[in-house]
Amino acid sequence: MAESVKALPDEIQNLIEIREWDMRTLKGVERFRELRARSLPSVALDGMLVYEALIPGQEELIAEIKHRYEAKNP
Repeated sequence: MAESVKALPDEIQNLIEIREWDMRTLKGVERFRELRARSLPSVALDGMLVYEALIPGQEELIAEIKHRYEAKNP
């Protein structure tokens, strides 16, 4: 999933901050629990779990990011 996000076009990457958590660390496990995720891969946007156990198509992910960005920056 991280690779899907990192492969987004530059204009989309400039709108987001990418953070990854390693599930082999305590911090990663804690974040997974905070999000109430049940499986990997998972993606959270604005601190909310949006995609879980699936990798969205690039167009779908871009549309979701743009929608959230535009809602916060009218």
